[in-house]
Amino acid sequence: MSPTSETLTAERILEATEEVLRRHGPAKATVVDVARALGVSHGSVYRHFRTKAALREAVTKRWLDRTSEALSGIVAAEDRDPETRLRDWFTALFDAKRHKAGDDPELFATYTVLTDENGDVVGAHIADLTGQLTLIVRAGVDAGAFHAASPEATARALFQATGRFHDPGYARAWEQPGVQEEFEAVVDLLVRGLRQ
Repeated sequence: MSPTSETLTAERILEATEEVLRRHGPAKATVVDVARALGVSHGSVYRHFRTKAALREAVTKRWLDRTSEALSGIVAAEDRDPETRLRDWFTALFDAKRHKAGDDPELFATYTVLTDENGDVVGAHIADLTGQLTLIVRAGVDAGAFHAASPEATARALFQATGRFHDPGYARAWEQPGVQEEFEAVVDLLVRGLRQ
């Protein structure tokens, strides 16, 4: 049975777009390819996403949101002390980025191109991540475990200080021998600096 525009959802379009991007790459993937993969007309896709750029932006946001959603559970885990949450958050971020780069290198390369095109989406993603860090730092300050005059500024500094372990520009270094030990040393240094 061929899908109809009534059963077509934005989520199905984004899933198909991801697969088309994986197969063809960002330079060659078209809305027609996405429509063909779904068995619908390209006009049906345009009813959900007005332009090719809007579709590419939405698929980029969806990809980045997966990381944010995974990390939000760590932020909300109030049964763990703030230092543990901070360490777990950075570990989960680094692991997520390494898996994205290593498990599906073609798709990771595609998203590297798409994130360059969609600076606003990336900026919102970084703001979300630093917002999560701010909540953890603030919880540490409130518990007396961390010292930070401004949890927001501290969170931004922590994020920037660990950039080598989550910025896609460093992806090639993530599989180098000793990178896990380097990551742990940086996080240890940052946590020691936050303690009262």
